[in-house]
This record gives sequence, C-alpha cells and structure tokens, in this order.
Amino acid sequence: MKNVLVTGAGGFIGSHLTERLVRDGHHVRALVHYNSRNDWGQIELLSEDVRNAIEVVSGDIMDPFMVDNAVRGCDTIFHLCSLIAIPYSYVAPQAYVATNVSGAINVLQAARQHSVEKVVHTSTSECYGTARYAPIDEKHPLQGQSPYSASKISADFIAESFWRSFGVPVATIRPFNTYGPRQSARAVIPTIISQALAGGVVKLGSVHPTRDMNFVADTVDGFIKVAQAEAAIGEVINIGSGREFTIGEIAQKIFDIIGVQPQIVTDDQRKRPEKSEVERLLCDNSKAATLLDWRPATDLDQGLAATIAWLRDNQNRYKPSVYNL
Repeated sequence: MKNVLVTGAGGFIGSHLTERLVRDGHHVRALVHYNSRNDWGQIELLSEDVRNAIEVVSGDIMDPFMVDNAVRGCDTIFHLCSLIAIPYSYVAPQAYVATNVSGAINVLQAARQHSVEKVVHTSTSECYGTARYAPIDEKHPLQGQSPYSASKISADFIAESFWRSFGVPVATIRPFNTYGPRQSARAVIPTIISQALAGGVVKLGSVHPTRDMNFVADTVDGFIKVAQAEAAIGEVINIGSGREFTIGEIAQKIFDIIGVQPQIVTDDQRKRPEKSEVERLLCDNSKAATLLDWRPATDLDQGLAATIAWLRDNQNRYKPSVYNL
C-alpha cells in the first residue's frame, strides 16, 4: 500500500485505522463528512504529528463525482463510511439505504474506474442477526433484523457483485462488536462507562443478549491484514474475539474496574423491537486465523480498562443523562 483512501475516517474505527496507517508510513487520504465547521470528527483527537501527515478531504459519500475525485491516485481503499446506529435506522431507514448502499456503489464504481488494487469493504456482524448456530462462521445465513443490518447486507452483496461482474478486487471484512477509546455513546460500552463515571443509576435496554467484543486495535489489525492478503480478495472474513458476554456481564466488569455498584434500570426507549433484537453473537474467527494469521491480542478486561481510562479523561465529550440514538 502506497496511497491509501479511508472513507469514514472521522469515525471511531476509521480514526484508529487512519492513525495506524500513518504510523506505518503510508500516505493516507482521509474522507470525512463535509460540514460548515470544518470538523474532522475523531481525527481531531489524533496527535498533531499524525494529523499533519493526513490528506483530509471533506465531502459526501453519496456524491459520485466527489467520491471519484477522492479515489483518484489511490491504490488501496478502506471503505468504512456508513450510518451505523441501529436505533436511528428505525427512525430514518431511507438515509441508511442512501449512505450505506448507494455510497458503497459510488466507492466501488470509482475503484473500478481507476483500477484500484484493493478495496476493503466493511460489513458488520449485525448482518447475521441472532445466531442460528454458534460460533458464527461466514456461511451463517444473513438476516435483516434492522434497517441498518438490511442496508449492510445489501452493500455486501453489491461489493460481491463488483468482484464477480467486473473483477474489482474486493475483500469484505465483517467485524463483530468493536469497542475502545473514542467510541461514541451510541454504543453500549461507552454508554455504560459514561453513566457509571457520572454516578447515579445506569440506564440500559436489554441486558441478556450476548455480544462478541473486540478491542479496536485488534479490529484495525484485521483491516490491515485483509488489505495485505491476496487470498482475501472475493472473500468475507469475520474479525471477532471468539468470546461472548451478556450486556449485564459486561456492565458488571465495568463497575468492578471503576469501583462502583450502581443500580441498573431498564429504559424501554433503549430496547430494540422484540423481533429486531439480536439475541446472540459469537464469532468463529478461524478463517481469519487461516487466511490472515490474525488473532485477537487484547482480552476484555484489558480493553475495558484502557477504554475507561480514556473516558475518564474525556468525560466532557459525553452526555450520560441523554439517550444517544
């Protein structure tokens, strides 16, 4: 990889990936969502030396002309740009199709036009829905249990179609639940931590579903290895820890590390519709181990401690009393 484009670089995983690529010596063009404040999202939190090394491009993934210009001159694309909040997908499903599906088409068409050497397309474990068997391998059926997951399933098949139809060298990475520093409060772990640090009760939705939590540095390592592996082209590859915990168990781990024992209160607005709730996620990461020599390096306790330490220093970025869609 010489010249790399990261779409969604201002997001949680995108900013960590961008930082890693810069530190590894690559020239990185970072596509962030245009706004009149010239706010680069989580890239703003990177050290000055890393920020100065990034070529930042502001735009909108739904504009094919802008995307074409952003892709020009790049040999590798990491496509992470998506609307990802599941609760908001119930409110604005059309926006998810426009961003996640049409946006993917724009990136893939530009990659085809400019003969890009590798496209790493980002999927999600939410595409699997509730596990029909566990651990979940890449052959597991896909289930659209939310408008978000349905849009990502569509984007995944669009990516596959560009590989099969036009020979665009696409590899699809399917991360399970990533967490770590800089994640927004729309995700469950920062929601729990920010409320626990603020004191008082902790409001959650359902606490019985299980999740496979993977620390962000390990997820980023998966992205890099997918991009480097020729054998990944045309494949879908799970990236997850291979361990599952209920939301309640994760909350208790967080409370133990912080040293608090708050009451957990069920907040109905935080619960998914019954048929939309993903009850169980557990990753089979054996394909990643075989094809990429990838394995998670951070256990949950280590990752939670690092995440809590970061949130302690950045509590002013969160609104623990407000439900974040």
